[in-house]
Amino acid sequence: MEFQAVVMAAGGGSRMTDLTSSIPKPVLPVGNRPLLWYPLNLLERAGFEEVIVITRKEIQKMLKLDTKMKLDFVCIGDNMDMGTADSLRHIHQKIKTDVLVLSCDLFTDVDLYKVVDLFRTHDATLSMLMKKTHEPTEAVPGQKGKKKPVEQRDFIGVDDTGKRLLFMANEADLDEELVIKRSILQKHPRMHIRTGLMDAHLYCLKKYVVDFLVENRTITSLRSELIPHLVRKQFSSPTSVQQGLDNKEEDQKKKEQASLDVYSFIKEDNSLLKPAPDNSCWNDHRGDMNETLHEGKVRCYVHIMKEGLCYRVNTLGLYIEANRQVHKLLLNLGLEEPLVHGSAQITDREMVGSDSIIGSSTQVGKKASIKHSIIGSKCNIEDKVKIINCIIMNSVTIKEGCCLQGSVVCHNAVIEKDADIKDCLIGNDQRLEAKGK
Repeated sequence: MEFQAVVMAAGGGSRMTDLTSSIPKPVLPVGNRPLLWYPLNLLERAGFEEVIVITRKEIQKMLKLDTKMKLDFVCIGDNMDMGTADSLRHIHQKIKTDVLVLSCDLFTDVDLYKVVDLFRTHDATLSMLMKKTHEPTEAVPGQKGKKKPVEQRDFIGVDDTGKRLLFMANEADLDEELVIKRSILQKHPRMHIRTGLMDAHLYCLKKYVVDFLVENRTITSLRSELIPHLVRKQFSSPTSVQQGLDNKEEDQKKKEQASLDVYSFIKEDNSLLKPAPDNSCWNDHRGDMNETLHEGKVRCYVHIMKEGLCYRVNTLGLYIEANRQVHKLLLNLGLEEPLVHGSAQITDREMVGSDSIIGSSTQVGKKASIKHSIIGSKCNIEDKVKIINCIIMNSVTIKEGCCLQGSVVCHNAVIEKDADIKDCLIGNDQRLEAKGK
């Protein structure tokens, strides 16, 4: 086993609390599947047979996942506030190999081998996935009048190949100017600085990075602390320990600093000088190894997707966008399934758009029109209802003559007769009165 896969599924979805206050993020329905299904399917298609899923008891009980993989659930306490690095540290005893870490909100059709091949070809410490940031263009339900939070930009520096990750800094951590260390420019005189890239939260990491995290408990986040730390360490020297006779306290501090340096966790490995194993399913160490043999021991790489779908479903706008794109994603993955479940009862099938998805045991009445929408299971949609660009979750009742456009309706909601709603978010178990707007 070359890699162990870990999926982070314990986060509360703090940027989309309108939804996640009542529905945990990993179980939010996207195309009538739990959001967590998408990163798990990515791993299954790449050949993984086992996955460690870090979550909470409440979420595990709610999950119904269609997968052939063995899922090893590790539940953290509801009262434990853990960052992603804390979570990885929490399961360190289970980690025996290099590790592939994904977030439960990753929605992508990326070829996973492209990220992993970078890792193996260059014997990298880290390889990660990025893509151009996507901003939803259509109105977000329930957000009218709300001030959009200002996103701090990431500055990403890559070499001429666009694959070696040389520099990473967030706008919030910078002064008025961008400072590049001389040690970086000496080895890479040409650097391309890019903004507008999204960190997909998909990381290949060496086993020794997990060992480093176990000892260095000041790091709580993978994205905002560990990854930038590794990128910086590429061009800095290992912390040295020089014994002094006069100042034992100073010597002790230096020893402690050196013990927490990631370099001190790197084991010498002569296997680089040996041919790659013929049976490697990831095609280890393919290509030019000159850089691997002569560069520093910490090396970071990035695969920047140029085509395809890749979102982090961590805002209401991106949740809606993922649902709009789910049919395209499933086609790209070759998962051609009936969009209308066999148990759904639809009176006028021609009134349902070809890109709409309808779940199991849902009933749709006469002259009900459904376009560009996703309808969950066990819904009751009565006669002469119009639904356009909506997400309707499970067990929702929509009474006769209603018109819904650009809205999200959560589980067990009831929309009374002749209601007319546009760009609205209707929460779990809510009831909208007749002719309501």
